[in-house]
Amino acid sequence: MYAISLGDVLHFALELCAFGALGVWGFQTGENGLGRAALGIGVPLAAAVLWGVFRVPNDPGPATVAVPGWLRLILELGILGLSVWAVFRMHQNGLAFAFAVAILIDYLLMIKRILWLFNP
Repeated sequence: MYAISLGDVLHFALELCAFGALGVWGFQTGENGLGRAALGIGVPLAAAVLWGVFRVPNDPGPATVAVPGWLRLILELGILGLSVWAVFRMHQNGLAFAFAVAILIDYLLMIKRILWLFNP
C-alpha cells in the first residue's frame, strides 16, 4: 500500500490547476465559439491524456505506455510549464509567478521521487 504524503496532495492539486489553467486559456484564446470550445476542452484533455498514459514502469498503478523516468519528468515539467505560460498569457503575471513558485516548492518537496525517476 502506498502512503499518500503532503507532497502527493500538492502535486495532484497542481496537476488540476494546470489542466484548469490550460482550459481557461483555451476558452479565452479561440477566435469564435467553436474555436474557443475546441481549445478550452481539447488542450487540457490532451494534457491530461498525456499525463495519464505515459507512466514509469514501477509507478503505483498500471503503466499504459511505460517510459523512462527522465522522460516522465520532462513530460510533467512541460505540461506544468505550459500552464504557467498560459496563465502569463492571460495577463495574470502575479498568479503565474505564484504558480511557478508552487511548482518549484512541489518538486523540492518531492526530491525523493525525482531521484527515484532516475533510478526506478
